[in-house]
Amino acid sequence: MERDQQFLEYVVKALVDTPDDVKINRSVDEMGVLLTLSVNKDDMGKVIGRSGQTAKAIRTILRVVGMKNDARVNLKIEEPEGSERDMAAEPSRERSVDDVINDLKSE
Repeated sequence: MERDQQFLEYVVKALVDTPDDVKINRSVDEMGVLLTLSVNKDDMGKVIGRSGQTAKAIRTILRVVGMKNDARVNLKIEEPEGSERDMAAEPSRERSVDDVINDLKSE
């Protein structure tokens, strides 16, 4: 397991109530490293934080970890199954947590 993935796992498992449900997938392409995080739906609020501040802080520190290892690290937080969010507004496009947070900020 790479350092960026180890760091993310350590931080997220410390935040959530169900650490056994934390899953991290790491992929590398020409854009850099993509860490895809999946957590229990009841823990999403803890990972995202108020106004997305926790997720933003985790992303910032992941970029620093990446810089130490000469890599660009990005984080995608997957929406858990059974989410109550309404996708009717944009059914043709999968929206990220960041998209939703930006929409909420603009309202």
